[in-house]
Amino acid sequence: MRRRLIVMFLVPLVAVLVSLGGVAAWSASRSVQQAFYTEQLGDLGYFVTSARQALRSGSPAVVDAEVRRFQEVYGIEVTVFDLAGAAWAAGAHGDAVLSEADAERVRLALSGRRAEQPAPAPPWAVPDAALVEPVFDDGDVIGAVLVAGDVDRPRAAILQQTLLLGAVVVVLSGLGVLLVAGLARWVLSPVRRLDEAMVAIERGEMDARVAEDTGPPELRRMTRVFNGMADEIERVMTRQQEFALNASHELRNPLNALLLRVEHLATGLGAEWDADVEETREEGRRMSRILETLLGLARGGRTDSTLSAVDLAAVASRRLEAWRDVAEHRGMTLHRTGEDSVMTITDRTIVEAALDAAIDNAVKYSPAGGTIEIGARRHADGCHLTVRDHGAGLSRDDAEAATDRFWRSADSGDQPGTGLGLAIATDLLTTVGGELRVSSADGGGLLVALVLPAEGAA
Repeated sequence: MRRRLIVMFLVPLVAVLVSLGGVAAWSASRSVQQAFYTEQLGDLGYFVTSARQALRSGSPAVVDAEVRRFQEVYGIEVTVFDLAGAAWAAGAHGDAVLSEADAERVRLALSGRRAEQPAPAPPWAVPDAALVEPVFDDGDVIGAVLVAGDVDRPRAAILQQTLLLGAVVVVLSGLGVLLVAGLARWVLSPVRRLDEAMVAIERGEMDARVAEDTGPPELRRMTRVFNGMADEIERVMTRQQEFALNASHELRNPLNALLLRVEHLATGLGAEWDADVEETREEGRRMSRILETLLGLARGGRTDSTLSAVDLAAVASRRLEAWRDVAEHRGMTLHRTGEDSVMTITDRTIVEAALDAAIDNAVKYSPAGGTIEIGARRHADGCHLTVRDHGAGLSRDDAEAATDRFWRSADSGDQPGTGLGLAIATDLLTTVGGELRVSSADGGGLLVALVLPAEGAA
């Protein structure tokens, strides 16, 4: 963004400076040209007067001496022609051969035509053009004067002016670069700090804030709003952590009491209840693990996962049996699919909790008499633990939104729920490097896949 801002400001600035410099160089060059031609016309007028007197007297000595002296001092060649077109007074260059253009100008002057202004030329050039003026005496042409100015001097002056203005443009452009860079830094420093603060908050540093005393007033207001928002988020997170701490005491004690009552009840039951009692104990212990996992997530946004070798196929079978009675009560059938063994390295408790959320969603929204398929398979992108129902399914857009918090389908009707099940499952899988995918299944229904990393899969 800083580069784009610098370019956006710098390009017009340089364009303006170059344009102004070009206009100034053009004007200065034109001034040098005009001054040169004005001086040339003045010299021409002076020598026309001197030549008239010399031509009248018939003696070229006086004007010839002036011509020689003028050439020595100023380096400007002056030639006086008589009516026949011969060089009558020409200083040290009397024997020089005129160019065709100069000879034509002399012939026109001897015919009575005055000197014309030089043809327009680019401001950076001074053409080699001599000026010729006829010499009149009582209305009759008696000769002509040719003045050939030294064009090296005005050309050098134009070059000097151009280089000077170019240097000024370069210096001003450099100052403009520094000014624009400083302006961009001043304007974008709050944005950069905001970006750094947001990255820090994303990493969990909730106390990250931005100084409010830099940048333009509009961005200072944005900084104050951001700091206020961060304060509010920190307060909300603090309240959530306090709630998690309170909930840990409120939920753990009743759960332990429930498990204790199960142990007391088990002492009065016959041996035929041993399997059911053991399943109840296991469910209670699993609930305790899930509670600890969810509380860890609520406290710090993460949980300290216990990674171990887990057979996803065995997890699918165990959770299928745990949900079988609930499914049969609603008139549904749970069916085991997939491979017999899919080993990977992950956290068993997190995987079971996420799978329960997917099964609960399928049982809740499948029609009576339907079949729910649960299984595990290996794929190229990892190990998939899938739950597929044969209900109405979801559209593509609804399937993408199904893992959002508090989202519920418009067709859910009066089914109980908060829209948090799949969202929590997604968060849980993220802590172990997995993800939850929701898509429409081939042949109808919904397919929920718990995708775990392939690393460590056996």
